[in-house]
Amino acid sequence: MAEGNRNIQKKSSKVNNRSRAILSAILAEMNVLLSEIEIEQLYNELTAYFGLIGAYNECQALENAWRDPYNKHEIEEFIKAWLRRKQKKKEEIMTGIV
Repeated sequence: MAEGNRNIQKKSSKVNNRSRAILSAILAEMNVLLSEIEIEQLYNELTAYFGLIGAYNECQALENAWRDPYNKHEIEEFIKAWLRRKQKKKEEIMTGIV
């Protein structure tokens, strides 16, 4: 039983790594640099927004969405909006400190 759980965890880890690699490639294409924590936050919000969480093959779904011109545009706009929200929060924190 423990062996089966380890195999599931290994497979899940590989899928997660591939999904993050796809998002990293998308960000590189957009010339966006983020920390691993920020990539994880963005990934979680992006997959939730586009309904990809729990998809049979989440990483393949993200990759296919990125290849489609309409979805690519929507993903780019989501990422840009996410970055603007992040910047605004950062500015609000900085303003509160001053």
